[in-house]
Amino acid sequence: MTGPGRRSSTFTRLLRHGFTDPSAAERLLDGGELSAVRNDPVLLEALGRTADPDLALHGLVRLLEAQPGATARRELLDTVIAAKPLRDRLLGVLGASAALADHLARHPRDWEALVTYEPRDLHPGVEEFERGLAEADDPVSLRVAYRRCLLSIAARDVCGTTDVAETAAELADLATATLRAALALARAAAPDDAALCRLAVIAMGKCGGHELNYVSDVDVIFVGEAVEGADEGKALRAATKLASHMMRICSETTVEGSIWPVDANLRPEGRNGPLVRTLSSHLAYYQRWAKTWEFQALLKARPVAGDLGLGEEYVAAVGPMVWQAAERDNFVADVQKMRRRVVENIPAAEVERELKLGPGGLRDVEFAVQLLQLVHGRTDVSLRSGTTLNALQALAAGGYVGRTDAVQLDDAYRFLRSMEHRIQLYRLRRTHLVPADESDQRRLGRSLGLRSDPVGELNREWKRHAAVVRRLHEKLFYRPLLDAVAQLGPGEARLSTVAARERLVALGYADPAAALRHLEALASGVSRKAAIQRTLLPVLLGWFADSADPDAGLLNFRKVSDALGKTPWYLRLLRDEGAAAENLARVLSAGRLAPDLLMRAPEAVALLGDGDGGGLEPRGRRALEQEILAAVGRADGAVQAVTAARGVRRRELFRTAAADIVGSYGTESQPAEADQGALVDLVGGAVSDLTAATLAGTLRAVVRAGWGDTLPTRFAIIGMGRFGGHELGYGSDADVVFVHEAREGVGEEEAARAAAAVVAEMRRLLQLPSADPPLLVDADLRPEGKSGPLVRTLKSYEAYYRRWSLVWESQALLRAEPVAGDEELAGRFMELVDPLRYPRGGLGEEAVREIRRLKARMESERLPRGSDPKLHTKLGPGGLSDVEWTVQLLQLRHGAEEPGLRTTRTRAALAAARDAGLLSEEDAATLDEAWVLATRVRNAVMLVRGRAGDTFPSDARELGAVGRYLGYGPGRVGDMLDEYRRTARRARTVVDELFYGG
Repeated sequence: MTGPGRRSSTFTRLLRHGFTDPSAAERLLDGGELSAVRNDPVLLEALGRTADPDLALHGLVRLLEAQPGATARRELLDTVIAAKPLRDRLLGVLGASAALADHLARHPRDWEALVTYEPRDLHPGVEEFERGLAEADDPVSLRVAYRRCLLSIAARDVCGTTDVAETAAELADLATATLRAALALARAAAPDDAALCRLAVIAMGKCGGHELNYVSDVDVIFVGEAVEGADEGKALRAATKLASHMMRICSETTVEGSIWPVDANLRPEGRNGPLVRTLSSHLAYYQRWAKTWEFQALLKARPVAGDLGLGEEYVAAVGPMVWQAAERDNFVADVQKMRRRVVENIPAAEVERELKLGPGGLRDVEFAVQLLQLVHGRTDVSLRSGTTLNALQALAAGGYVGRTDAVQLDDAYRFLRSMEHRIQLYRLRRTHLVPADESDQRRLGRSLGLRSDPVGELNREWKRHAAVVRRLHEKLFYRPLLDAVAQLGPGEARLSTVAARERLVALGYADPAAALRHLEALASGVSRKAAIQRTLLPVLLGWFADSADPDAGLLNFRKVSDALGKTPWYLRLLRDEGAAAENLARVLSAGRLAPDLLMRAPEAVALLGDGDGGGLEPRGRRALEQEILAAVGRADGAVQAVTAARGVRRRELFRTAAADIVGSYGTESQPAEADQGALVDLVGGAVSDLTAATLAGTLRAVVRAGWGDTLPTRFAIIGMGRFGGHELGYGSDADVVFVHEAREGVGEEEAARAAAAVVAEMRRLLQLPSADPPLLVDADLRPEGKSGPLVRTLKSYEAYYRRWSLVWESQALLRAEPVAGDEELAGRFMELVDPLRYPRGGLGEEAVREIRRLKARMESERLPRGSDPKLHTKLGPGGLSDVEWTVQLLQLRHGAEEPGLRTTRTRAALAAARDAGLLSEEDAATLDEAWVLATRVRNAVMLVRGRAGDTFPSDARELGAVGRYLGYGPGRVGDMLDEYRRTARRARTVVDELFYGG
């Protein structure tokens, strides 16, 4: 008798053997048949070796209680104690699977299926499982027989007799036998239908790949043909009935539960297509309509039931199409997009516990392996395996994957699949989530052999393997490209030149031979530079491939590396700063403008990092002006001063372009900017501020060189057009007007000569040939246009506007804003023009008609010949001109009464007009969306082509790059153009109503 507060020796022994509730275990051991063996060390040690000793003991007690009599109970208990193979198998299953314990309690003699221990029982195949299911004559008995077979598979699994790959293969073989048995039941129930048709069942997915889980949908495709002499329509209807009945036999819930769902949604047209098709109908679909993912799915197609001859015909017919899939446009991008879509659809609360679909999960390994198979299986038949681990082994043997990478992935995949198997085995439920409950994690860890600290070890091992998969699954595709051009050790396999070119073509490289030369130049040698670049390039190649022009990305990277490769901070930046390498890859492959700006001063790559290089946040006008004026002050002469100012402008243009590209593409850690208007405002504000600061510095340089500290006349520069509106694009000219006023004691002629000289010298210096982009200063919006003087006095402007001003000039002045020079003079100029641009009482009807006439004439005369008006971002219907003239008409008519309209910025004026009730919220949103989109297109064209343009490029690669910038994935150029037309059409409808009809 154990005294109060003291634990029995049995209690202590149970704790030592891994029981978590020794008190309950003691009670179970003390009762019924087990009391006779309660202290048997063999039994306790066997229970202690299971995943969950408490669960195993509870299952054993239930099984004993379910036996039909005392004799049967003694027989079971004697066998458990005496026969180690049976003891390990039975207790192992009971400690790992509550669901199979339930089955044994319902079918108490099924434990005898675990007694057999013959060589053929160690690795049964389809034939053995068919014998195990042979006596099933209805869905209920089929379920019982299926569970009995499953019991033996689980027993071999938990005892370590089979590894995870062998277990998955046995589960697939059992599924094959089950599908055959279910089809036989369906045929027996409808012999007339069976006589009319040939029906083949093609396994897909994990069943087809011979790597099934314990609980998984069994994916299938059905192929049907009429028997000789039968009507095809009737035969297909008969085949459909048989297929449907077979699916119900497996899927429906009975008193014995269900087996698993049979899923036919991988068939042509998915659930919307016919369940059964003829072979010719399948082929017609795949030849004309199939998407890339459908060929990827066909990798695992395998005939398993029904007419196996017809099934083999199907596999032989679709096989060539599968291995040609990598030749399709955007093949790699399509596969990767499908993988990203899978991840995006995981609920946020589950993504960290998702074993199959989450980052670093099983699907990452499977997608990577399948991608490589499809690229290289065209020419190497040894890769054409539906089983992931076999395919991975073949890829390593052929040099398509590095051997070390393959070993690490193999280990990770086996561990993750083992986790998945044991999680599903517990309740025989379809799940891929790692349990959150600690007791479940303890059982899971122990089932995998982690005994000292099951929960801690499980989580550490899981995270370690997931990290390996995350690190390797994308690099797996790119790293062998470097090995193809590197010196390898004896016995190491390498990717052949042909295979490397195949892979580069699949990635979208137009000139794979040149790409291989670049890789060789970057990665060869034993220098620190080459070593770091060998580490970086697998990742960079992936980012380049995500662009519309991978060739340009790789070439530009080589140029930058040649220029900076010996600079210690450059290599350190790319290696150590997480964002720098990805930002650089995006910038180098997004078009011509940003790389051109970078090549002129490669040290600007420092801006792409996370640290003290300044980052990609555009700098404000005050900071820019201070830097430029300081540089001008240090320079020797006007030419050197303006060269320094233009150098700052080039660097800051690169910063702005890089921020725009990275924001548009997004990165692995930061999604693309969802607010397109924010990106437009970023570029417009940054480029306008930069232009203003450059003009201020140039003005200072010219004045200092010609007159010292003081110019004989006060001088101001007024920004006009997009410049005044803070809406400059990368390729925009700087629209300005110049105003001056003679200083006291200076004659008008001297002042005028000085002002004209300043303007002429500024324009000359800003356009001098150099490594920096020119800044064109356009003064055509001045009074009298090109016929008038370049610079006027304030009094001259006043006299002109009082006497001669036309309505278009009032409209142009809506965008006037001081940008450089004498602030007091500029302020008086603004006071002068305010009554013109915001006329008291608004515009008269004649003035409104004149504006409409001007707009109509511009549309008809200025649109370039041969261009598609619907795709012209500036002058086309719903383009920039439409929106801006509509907004400006509202400003001219109502600006005097509505202070919010007194702004030079289009979007701000549009919002103010909406707030003032001058147009509806819906119309304002429509116009804003069109204006933002048109501006984004113009910015994209400049970034991609390196020169300004108002229409979409005609070159396919350039058009694709514009699409990527705008957020359209590969192959979606048509969607982009359709969306532009729709957006512009909606805007034009609003313009017709507000501008022409209001």
